[in-house]
Amino acid sequence: MASLTSSPWLHLLLLLVAMGTFAAAGGSGNPTAGFQKVQLADGDFQVQSPYNVPESQRFEYRNGVRTFWVHRNDKPFNTATHTNPRSEVRLRDHDYSSGVWQFEGYGYVPSGTSGVSVMQIHNEEGAAHSTVLMLHVYDGVLRFYSGAAVEANIYDRWFRLNVMHDVGASTVAVYVDDEHKFSTNVTPSKSYYFKFGVYMQHHDQSSCMESRWTNVTLYTKHY
Repeated sequence: MASLTSSPWLHLLLLLVAMGTFAAAGGSGNPTAGFQKVQLADGDFQVQSPYNVPESQRFEYRNGVRTFWVHRNDKPFNTATHTNPRSEVRLRDHDYSSGVWQFEGYGYVPSGTSGVSVMQIHNEEGAAHSTVLMLHVYDGVLRFYSGAAVEANIYDRWFRLNVMHDVGASTVAVYVDDEHKFSTNVTPSKSYYFKFGVYMQHHDQSSCMESRWTNVTLYTKHY
């Protein structure tokens, strides 16, 4: 994607400025207050990308930033599935079935990216429904699936995303830059895990889809 040729140092500088702004502003409160940080190892970040091209042609990890991109006509991530193209991380070895869990990450979606999921809470394999939450981007708006708007004007800026899942209450809540933006009830399943990156959806796709992520962290607390 063309944006990959731009200066990584410029993007890193913009990220550091954004993180400093979030810390200074404080938003409406820290959504991670009262949670315990989960230790993530490098091996917990499992990349899934189109099977017919080298991973390095759809994913890059540099200066602490993970960059994901796919093309509309890419293949699935393996030959056994007919799902849409993706370049994603599946956070493995941290599946959960109880308590309250939270995903945090600093994300960036370049202008032009559309028709794509950038973050999801996935159910266990073989569940009746694949996910309880997906955050899609359509024409610069972050949405809950293709429905309710979560955050407008998401393009070309770093944003802090926190997604909270209360398993016992069967609820999810989304925070952007420390501001509560969206909550809803969800259909329960047996177990869950987090994913982030780009996963093409079924309408309004751009020819190329990209997102960038850094400082991805998990938190949890138990009742």
